[in-house]
Amino acid sequence: MRTDTGETIRLEDYRPTDFVLERVDLTFELDPAATKVEARLIFHRREGADPKAPLVLDGDELTLTALHLDQTELEAARFDAGAEALVIRDLPASEPFEIMIGTLIAPESNTKLMGLYRTSNVYCTQCEAEGFRRITYFPDRPDVLAPYTVTIIAEKTANPLLLSNGNFLGGGNYDEGRHFAAWFDPHPKPSYLFALVAGDLGVVEDTFTTASGRDVALKIYVEHGKEPRAGYAMDALKRSMRWDEQRFGREYDLDIFMIVAVSDFNMGAMENKGLNVFNDKYVLADPETATDQDYANIEAIIAHEYFHNWTGNRITCRDWFQLCLKEGLTVYRDHEFSADERSRPVKRVAEVRHLKAEQFPEDGGPLAHPVRPTRYREINNFYTTTVYEKGSEVTGMIATLLGREGFKAGMDLYFDRHDGQAVTIEDFVRCFEEVSGRDLKQFSLWYHQAGTPVVTASSAFDAARGTLTLSLEQMVPPTPGQSAKAPMHIPLRFALILPEGQVATPSAIEGGDVTGDVLHLTERQQTVTFAGLSGRPVVSLNRGFSAPVNLHLEQSAEDKALIARFDPDLFARWQALTDLALAELVAATQAVKAGQAVAVSNLLVDALLATAGDAALEPAFRAQALALPSESDIARAIGTGNDPDAIHAARIFVVRHVAQAGQTLFATLIDEMKVEGPFSPDAESAGRRALRTMALTYLSHAEENPARAKAAFDTANNMTERAHALALLAQVFGDTPQAAHALSDFRTRFADNPLVMDKWLSIQAAAPGHAALERVQTLMKEASYNALNPNRVRALVGAFVFSNPTGFNRPDGAGYQFLADQVLEIDRRNPQLAARLLTAMRSWRSLEDRRADAAAQALGKIAAAPDLSADVSDIVERTLKG
Repeated sequence: MRTDTGETIRLEDYRPTDFVLERVDLTFELDPAATKVEARLIFHRREGADPKAPLVLDGDELTLTALHLDQTELEAARFDAGAEALVIRDLPASEPFEIMIGTLIAPESNTKLMGLYRTSNVYCTQCEAEGFRRITYFPDRPDVLAPYTVTIIAEKTANPLLLSNGNFLGGGNYDEGRHFAAWFDPHPKPSYLFALVAGDLGVVEDTFTTASGRDVALKIYVEHGKEPRAGYAMDALKRSMRWDEQRFGREYDLDIFMIVAVSDFNMGAMENKGLNVFNDKYVLADPETATDQDYANIEAIIAHEYFHNWTGNRITCRDWFQLCLKEGLTVYRDHEFSADERSRPVKRVAEVRHLKAEQFPEDGGPLAHPVRPTRYREINNFYTTTVYEKGSEVTGMIATLLGREGFKAGMDLYFDRHDGQAVTIEDFVRCFEEVSGRDLKQFSLWYHQAGTPVVTASSAFDAARGTLTLSLEQMVPPTPGQSAKAPMHIPLRFALILPEGQVATPSAIEGGDVTGDVLHLTERQQTVTFAGLSGRPVVSLNRGFSAPVNLHLEQSAEDKALIARFDPDLFARWQALTDLALAELVAATQAVKAGQAVAVSNLLVDALLATAGDAALEPAFRAQALALPSESDIARAIGTGNDPDAIHAARIFVVRHVAQAGQTLFATLIDEMKVEGPFSPDAESAGRRALRTMALTYLSHAEENPARAKAAFDTANNMTERAHALALLAQVFGDTPQAAHALSDFRTRFADNPLVMDKWLSIQAAAPGHAALERVQTLMKEASYNALNPNRVRALVGAFVFSNPTGFNRPDGAGYQFLADQVLEIDRRNPQLAARLLTAMRSWRSLEDRRADAAAQALGKIAAAPDLSADVSDIVERTLKG
């Protein structure tokens, strides 16, 4: 099932391997340019398999140095060793046999950062999805599980630390100047979960006592001198472990749990069994260098990778088509953890913001695919927000359908039945069907149909009869490869809201399928009538975003304002405010494009300021309510013919109008929300800072003067407020001496901290305007920028193409040509990174004609380039075709 050749892989073609792998013994002799790998693999032929079938092992850029069958060198006539596979013929028909494979690899020159590579003098692995084949020839697929014993031999002075999965067996001196360490992982795992780390690192140590009384050693390895900055990560790990025991009954199963932080990493982190490898930006934090968002990200990602121990490791995917089974499910679990640790409504708002900003455009563009795709060319390109975030939403809908206890029972059955197995979505869903007695066949379409469902709803109140009739219709738009869609099972939480926020209780409900506060939309059209109402209620629909749909509810602005002011469901209040604001922003954009005067309704302004000033609401929620829809939100609402310059101008106009109306309130909030005493990343303090910085943004716009932002920058005692003030100066007052001074001061203060300098790069890359491209090109010459480090590239190039609509979408197309050049250059050394940058072009067809033509030319330039990787070729072809 190779995917790096450009060949299309289909779910329907899946079949198990002809051989069963019983155990794996690996020996590494580490050397930067010539690492020797010896793999001893014990197989037996699967019952019912063709007795003459050869053993086919995957490989990628390997040099074969030895090949033995049962300790006897294999003659050349019995095998074929190529660049992509090792084929061994004439193997035993029934009894087990051992294959010994010797390979030679070069970690130091491995710029793809897949397999075994060396970065900052540290050896590190990344094997998901198909990196293990870059270490040795192997059946590199997730349904091949075996226990691993690993021996690592390395030069002792340079590599005092030798780590792998599982429990430590022992180690000692090997020969002159070298030593060894041996590890054993008793839990059968697929090769993508293999890990090796060797080098010289500092360590933060702690212990955790499990619910059953076992002591687990906890170790987080970081570069020397950075140990104090790993304290919060350790705290988050211990809280994650306790939460998983209490919420899901999952106890850790090894004697040791380790995290290693590295600076060169293509992903956020990797859940290798017992030895997680992290991008250091999701481990290192202190008040001087990390924002509240950094702390929240560390907490969430530490939890996510730890939770994989059961949802992904102990139970893994049968094939990569089932990727959402580990990722979507584990995202759901980390979202629940963060909601319990912080504020559930605020967390939900943040989740939906991210979903709409990233996954909805993916679902509506050329890269759309189901949560469980049925075909792909390059699996690396399917680590997407659809698999992760929409996959999480689908899991959440199962929890909505079954209730908390029913969902827990289904998860318990899943863990009990499938521990140690590689399974499918069907296996997962069947557990919930069995514990609940529900038929989830229609619901399972969420896994199989791409696209964001559109739900249209309207209501009519009959005062004489005291009834409200709600009419609903659903439609799933066509997507690449799926032109016709069946109706979905869409669970919509609802309430009927009376003035002042009372929730009406109808005496009867006729038509439709309603369970408690959940309305089940299962047909293309449904009508539900609520009887026994004394007055006209306002419908609050899809509360808590119970289903990831585009909801078009025919509702007056006054009704939305009532929900925004009084609905007991805080998410519904935020959604109503957002809907009010989005309508105003779309209208303002159309006025700007037409050269007309822009007007902003008092209804929106009053609703925003009432929420911002409501002391009964937590500050973090008030900050979220004040954050108007983004420029990409506005573009998505408009649909086609988008002019990013007009959208930007309209949004700035609305922000300034609200700012001027609330000037007194915002000045008050800046004072009231000041956090006294030492910095703490706790949710309450972070919420106060969020509201304070939001008030600073509005007040700076109202005054149209950089003085207040510069004063905030100069007096800040934490990175949250310092970085926010710097962003205000650079992105709103960029041509002023105050902005230039702050940028220079920030660089001087933090020049020796790459993660903080990433903020400096990103803030400038996201500063709007057509001059942004030249600024980015200048920043690429800065000492702080390293084109070989994925974090630096994402901080600068990524921030420009994903977070700067006016700068990237210059009418002359220069931004697109810049991205094309960057993609082609990066593709030669790191195809994964190049392909992910290229997804910034996924919505190019929604632009106005001049920009769309320029984008098409840049995409054509990439498509026509010779020797494209499968990663980039796949993305560019789908982007052009869709």
